[in-house]
Amino acid sequence: MQNFGTMRILVTLTLLASVVAATPKTHAQNIRQYQLEPGPNGLALVVKEIAQPSPGANEVLVRVRAVSLNRRDVSILDRGVANGLVPTSDGAGEVISIGPGVTQFAVGDRVAGTFFADWSGGRRTREAMATARGGGIDGMLTEMIVSHEAGLVTIPDYLSFEEAATLPCAAVTAWRALFTEGNLQPGDTVLLEGTGGVSIFGLQLASAAGANPIITSSSDTKLERAKLLGATGTVNYRTNPEWQEDVLNLTEGVGVDHVLEVGGQQTLHRAIEALAFDGHVAIIGGLSGRADAIPLGPLPEGGSVTDIFVGSREDFEAMNEFLIEHQLRPVIDRIFPFEEAPAAYAYMTSNSHLGKIVITL
Repeated sequence: MQNFGTMRILVTLTLLASVVAATPKTHAQNIRQYQLEPGPNGLALVVKEIAQPSPGANEVLVRVRAVSLNRRDVSILDRGVANGLVPTSDGAGEVISIGPGVTQFAVGDRVAGTFFADWSGGRRTREAMATARGGGIDGMLTEMIVSHEAGLVTIPDYLSFEEAATLPCAAVTAWRALFTEGNLQPGDTVLLEGTGGVSIFGLQLASAAGANPIITSSSDTKLERAKLLGATGTVNYRTNPEWQEDVLNLTEGVGVDHVLEVGGQQTLHRAIEALAFDGHVAIIGGLSGRADAIPLGPLPEGGSVTDIFVGSREDFEAMNEFLIEHQLRPVIDRIFPFEEAPAAYAYMTSNSHLGKIVITL
């Protein structure tokens, strides 16, 4: 059954879909964007028309061509942050104008926005964490954005805008968890929970790096698709509630070297029970609610736990080099037009997807 928050989102988005479809196209000097505003049943996505922005010093004007959704976007909508915020962190497009002093980009370049507009690399700072797009600052669900050039990366030539738009949050999160923090090596075993964006990117990255990915899902159909993407082991957690035992069996009792832990309260203790000595758990999400404590009792000797919140521009650029080397393509489940963005959010709440959901502009 859907919880009350999910039902409220679905009702709100359904009511607004007809309004969005009827919204006229912009005039030459105006652009359209979605903003979060109070709606008839809580917080809602509302289309607004605003003046086209202009880049200032060291800034770039980007025509956004595609954005992708993350679970975080639905969570922000559900939490009721009604302040005119432009939602979504992920987007890609082309540079159409540059301001004085820009050295890294030229008109016509294909770019994606970084999740944090101001975290180039190194240690996190409170100031950098406050620049998360679609949360701390305006996001990407708009026809144009102005960004400091340090908040953009060049996207791989072989990827479409739709594919590149899936990278900033989920892909960089999986990359940082496995490589920056986890030091993934060929032959390592990786446990991936579910078949959402982070887990599928983790599957693809781990497989390309020569690791052995094991993935869980409640759907045998999704598990079969995961095998085609490189999964060497699969476990249905619905038919096998104590799924950590199946994971241990798949590793001949040794356990896994890495876990991308997205489940939260109902999965963390099982993930740790499936961990090998000196293994690494990357805590990424909390689909069943964020765990209040780490169960250190079953943590194997040498085990480590890292709290992951996406990554820096340096992580993004390093990941792009890996993608190019291995010619990896993101898995897109479904694409919606801009006018049907509310329906894309509703589809996200259905949990029917495998991989990413994209909106084109």
